[in-house]
Amino acid sequence: MSKVRGKDTGPEMTVRRIAHRLGLRYRLHRKDLPGTPDLVFPRYKLVLFVHGCFWHRHGDCRRASTPATRIEFWEAKFSKNLSRDQRQSQLLRDMGWDVRVIWECEVKIEKNVQDMLKRWMLDRNV
Repeated sequence: MSKVRGKDTGPEMTVRRIAHRLGLRYRLHRKDLPGTPDLVFPRYKLVLFVHGCFWHRHGDCRRASTPATRIEFWEAKFSKNLSRDQRQSQLLRDMGWDVRVIWECEVKIEKNVQDMLKRWMLDRNV
């Protein structure tokens, strides 16, 4: 698991390119915010996490499979990940941030990511 990257993953880089192409300006991995969000849009008071389907258990996604060996270990690991994600999202909401997640499998179709980002920025109405 030491080879699993937490920053600058392929899906994250794709989302960053799309956001930049749309003219959206953001900060990366702000350590002063709970969970160190992947992208932070201060102007819109929006934080964005680009989650891997396997590690963060994207519901009904084929990538969210559980390995066949050491099942107890993996179930505990995934449970901790989900608890941490919920806790950090709630802390961010309590601080007044809008928290959004883009899943790894959603990044495959760039048009969908572009539409999501546009819609989220309009929702913030800044």
